[in-house]
Amino acid sequence: MTLAQLPLQSPPLMLVCLVLLCCIPELQTGAQQSGKATSQVASQQLQPGQSLEKEIKPREIHSYNLESLAGSFVQINISQRGSNVGVTLFGVNGKVIFSLNTTNDADGTEVLPVLADVSGVYRIVVRSRDSGFAGGHYQLTVSQSRTATAQDRSYVSAELLIQQARRLLGKRTEQSKRNAISKYRETLPFLRLSGKREREAAVLNNIALFHESLGSHAEALAFHHQALALRKDAGDSRGSALSLNHIGSLHIALGEIQKGLDYYDQALTLLRVNGGRRGEANTLANVGSVYFDLGESERALEFYHRALKLYRAIGGRPREVRLLTNIGAVHFSRGENEKALEFYERALALQQELRSRGGLNYTQRLIGVLHARLGNRQKAFDYLNRALAFERQTANRYTEAQTLTDIGEIYYGSNEKEKAFDYFNQALPLRRATGDQQGEALTLYWIARLERDRGRMPAALAGIMSAINLVEGVRARISSNDLRVSYFATVQKYYDFYIDLLAELHRQVPSDGYDALALQASERARARGLIELLQEARTDIRRGVDPKLFQREQSLQRQLKERTEEQVQLLSGTHTPAQAKALIEELAALSREYAETQSRIRQTSPRYAALMQPKTLSLKEIQQTLDNETVLLEFRLGETRSFLWAVTPANIDLYELPSRAVVERVARSVTESVNARNQRPQDESLEQRRERLEHAEKEFRESTTELSRMLFSQVATRFQSKRLLIVSDGALQYVPFAALPAPRTVSSAETSEFLPLVADHEIISLPSASVISVLRKERTARPATRKAVAVLADPVFDLDDIRVNQRAGKPVAAKTAETNLPRLPFSRREAEAILAAAPPGEGMAALNFRASLATVKSPALAEYRILHFATHGLLDTERPELSAIVLSLVDEQGRPQDGFMRLREIYNLNLPAELVMLSACQTGLGKEIRGEGLIGLTRGFMYAGASRVGTSLWKVDDAATAELMSYFYQAVLKDGKPPAAALRSAQLKMFQQRRWQSPYYWAAFVLHGDWK
Repeated sequence: MTLAQLPLQSPPLMLVCLVLLCCIPELQTGAQQSGKATSQVASQQLQPGQSLEKEIKPREIHSYNLESLAGSFVQINISQRGSNVGVTLFGVNGKVIFSLNTTNDADGTEVLPVLADVSGVYRIVVRSRDSGFAGGHYQLTVSQSRTATAQDRSYVSAELLIQQARRLLGKRTEQSKRNAISKYRETLPFLRLSGKREREAAVLNNIALFHESLGSHAEALAFHHQALALRKDAGDSRGSALSLNHIGSLHIALGEIQKGLDYYDQALTLLRVNGGRRGEANTLANVGSVYFDLGESERALEFYHRALKLYRAIGGRPREVRLLTNIGAVHFSRGENEKALEFYERALALQQELRSRGGLNYTQRLIGVLHARLGNRQKAFDYLNRALAFERQTANRYTEAQTLTDIGEIYYGSNEKEKAFDYFNQALPLRRATGDQQGEALTLYWIARLERDRGRMPAALAGIMSAINLVEGVRARISSNDLRVSYFATVQKYYDFYIDLLAELHRQVPSDGYDALALQASERARARGLIELLQEARTDIRRGVDPKLFQREQSLQRQLKERTEEQVQLLSGTHTPAQAKALIEELAALSREYAETQSRIRQTSPRYAALMQPKTLSLKEIQQTLDNETVLLEFRLGETRSFLWAVTPANIDLYELPSRAVVERVARSVTESVNARNQRPQDESLEQRRERLEHAEKEFRESTTELSRMLFSQVATRFQSKRLLIVSDGALQYVPFAALPAPRTVSSAETSEFLPLVADHEIISLPSASVISVLRKERTARPATRKAVAVLADPVFDLDDIRVNQRAGKPVAAKTAETNLPRLPFSRREAEAILAAAPPGEGMAALNFRASLATVKSPALAEYRILHFATHGLLDTERPELSAIVLSLVDEQGRPQDGFMRLREIYNLNLPAELVMLSACQTGLGKEIRGEGLIGLTRGFMYAGASRVGTSLWKVDDAATAELMSYFYQAVLKDGKPPAAALRSAQLKMFQQRRWQSPYYWAAFVLHGDWK
């Protein structure tokens, strides 16, 4: 199912556009159809030059008489204030001349021209439309009467043509739309002669909309841009925002997501300056839909709820219908079926209350898809077929293709493959005709699956390759790294199928190199965002970019710094959880805006385009990065089966593993059991804790044995005692591979001795094999550093720290829980042991107050090969940009200072180190994004220049970590071992000591990056 949203299109200010969009019956017919009584107010005489304001209640009709002489012209403006009215002009003979009816508006101005062909009384009727608005006000202003000019006559001629076009439109079939477009185009010369540029823009807007609904996106864009130019020239900011919205929506539909977001942003800027709340709500809803399509469900809900609040404030209930449906779709995507159905049903109930057809088919389509998930097949078809009938009746090819694909998916799931194939093949030409590249990719994916089921492997391969090429094109046009990563996560199933298909072809024809192609596809599907970031870090992308963007970037940096300092002040004193939460949310919002500004810098950078399609390595290129003592083990977890590639400089082997669900079940059991020591259940006694840990130890042995056998039983003979480069996937990213039983101990019947994998192998973690090439290019391009190691340890977190009191000459106060970050006394021992191992004059210790952000940002730190941080780490898996290394939060005078080295700060550092070791809790974790891996501190330090990063997978024991690091640096600085070999040596020593034998104490640390 595709959940791409059609835009919530904001109506323009001038009524002529609204007329074209609604096409509802005339006044009396509308009243009859509503089935509700109307209230008629006595007629009132209007005078030229008169202005009056009236309150109008729901379903109320106001009537006015205007006496005019033949050949005279009067213009009547009706400005709405929280009401939604239709206006009809009757001639002297009682026949309708114009019927101007809005659809969803509670504000804006309607313009009614009165050109008297004969002398007499003309009647103007204002009717409150029964569309869910509460009563409101309108202001009616009558211009002075004058003799009609040639411009006036051209204006009225255009309006009459618009009325004809409206009648031609009929039921909005394809032909009626084309007929209406032709008639609308006839109005343009008359509007130009009349000088009514706003009206001309409105007609151009509607011509564009009908072209768009017919799938003619190039024509639609051209007309929208014409309308935008007219509105800008006329100073019509709200109309300009409307055009910007439509243009943005078209670019989104064409897969140009970044362009679409940029147009929405321009629209929001105009609307906020000029108070266009309705347009702002529409644009917010559109932005929410983009984030939804990119897989950012939380951000989508944030924008949807902001829009909903605005709609309710202005009385825009009809607009709520699609928004409620969209919110339901977000919950559906998260598997929250009951909540999704609740919002869908609220949308349907509101449509019935308003007697509104608009958006009904969209809601019905999504309810149908939901019933399909719930197994209610007949209900699903009932809803989807009703939606399909309406889409065909109104010639909406874009949504018709979506519904056809949805129906095809249901037939596929029911194993009715021929019917599924028919529906997908009906959808495909519609996808192509409308330029919907994301929809086309989805339909091609399903067709490829059917072709494979039929045994037509070449056709399946061609289809899925076409789908992947389409989504790659969409991805390349997104300049924001964060959004590219989010979008890429939503299309990972295409790569899963492609890899699975290549693996099947390899099984059938082992000699044709499909295993190598499958490996390259796996590389193409992972860590692309990181590779692009690493390449960007070595390029001056700011050269040639608008200086205003730099100013905005610097302004946001200042604001982030100020808010961070506020957070430090807040956390250092008495505060409520609500205050802390509010400040964190504000920081998150500023961080997002900062990222969006950097995205615009990238988008306009002349140098950035070359970085948008980084090259992933082929098998031969991967093999050239290896040596004879190294084996690459790359995992890809799939829906029905998973895969493992074992690659050496001379060979490649592809192995089949169980499904993602099976592998991840065991992997999670491993991580849960090893993390048991970090848990502190309330009221747990010492005896209960002992029993729980004994059970966890037993569970750990059993689950690690099962996982080791599952992953390595087929491949163990290939890697013997060689170095292992592990590219993991999914829940395997949280597994301490060093602590898994060595394959020889789980496969041998002769011994029950437990030996960890690290007993036989050095182990290095990689986000992808292709990352190695980028890291090595960077390392060879920079000058060698002269000094060995810089250590930042034992920071000061609290005003009540004894070091603050000693410095200030005050008596020692009792410890308070202001920051909830206890001092780490063993980190000082850790630092002393590291410096003792360093060559004389090549070590630097920044302890106490010097373990600060200022020290990290100083140029001196770039002189060291190794940077070691021994402190606390803060993890935010939902908002990784707020994860941090915590340095001194207090200066020497006892004043609070910013000591949170967040991911954003790390990206701005210059640390060309051989190794950054993060001796802090959970520094190797982050937000898991499919296809990208864990987004967190590791990638930040790689971006800053580190060739390797050492991190932890869980909360580490302070004393055990100090001892582990002492062994590690003895091996690195005194024995001259490479970091991977040194970490193996240190972990084995810890394992062999009885008091540290539990993997909890020694297996948390993982080395990422290059091994050479």
